[in-house]
Amino acid sequence: MRSLIRYLLKNHAFVLFILLETLALAMVFNYNSFQKATYLNSANRVTGKVYAIYQSVTGYFGLTKINRELAQENARLRMLLENQPEFIANTDSIFLNLPESDSVYRFIPAEIISNSVNRPFNYITLNKGSRHGIKPDMGIISASGIVGVVGQVSASYSMGLSVLNQRWSISAKLKKNGYYGSLIWDGIDYRMANFNEIPLHVDVAVGDTVVTSGYSSIFPEGILVGTVTGFSEPDGENYYSIQVRLSVDFKSLSHVEVVENRLRNEIDELDKKLREDGQTD
Repeated sequence: MRSLIRYLLKNHAFVLFILLETLALAMVFNYNSFQKATYLNSANRVTGKVYAIYQSVTGYFGLTKINRELAQENARLRMLLENQPEFIANTDSIFLNLPESDSVYRFIPAEIISNSVNRPFNYITLNKGSRHGIKPDMGIISASGIVGVVGQVSASYSMGLSVLNQRWSISAKLKKNGYYGSLIWDGIDYRMANFNEIPLHVDVAVGDTVVTSGYSSIFPEGILVGTVTGFSEPDGENYYSIQVRLSVDFKSLSHVEVVENRLRNEIDELDKKLREDGQTD
């Protein structure tokens, strides 16, 4: 300890320089959008390569489970393609061609190379990036249900918020009656989330299915979110307190699809014009 103190005293000018330089760089990245974006993209490339190497090693031991899940998913997709002629598949993605009045979605397969579940704000890293068509604010789903949303993207990797992030809420609804609200992770159990804003007059029961509402341009309507495991009527409140068991097991998640709404720019432009008109009135 004394040696450390003597070293710091002897080299206090150099230590102070390092501290001030670190503080200056932190301020540059935090308060300048261009530098911040450059730093995040560089960090994504570096961490993405590290995670990819780690995943290639650890993923080998889970190949049996992964192959079984992929076989089940392939069977489900094959049946869907056989019975729904509006689906068109190629070697890299699946297109859902709906009537011109509806949205058109594209599903890009990806693999999770980093994932956390035990933090207040959890993130996932994918092995696909901008050169694969991934962009910020695209939804992430799996065969089991909703997973998250893309945040930062580099050329070969992307990082996003998972459902297990208290900074993000999801527009969801009860499948049986269409009443919608917001779902947010409780920050405690990676298997559970809270479903809010459902009025007390609505019929709610344990076992009810919760799906995406379709009221955002991120996810299609009807993607599975979870099932109701319990609910209560808080004193003095007009809304239920509903607990939902998430359909996705985030501790065993490996393969996902990134959802592109091909008409999202048009929707966003309309929303922007509407907000601008409201501000000028």
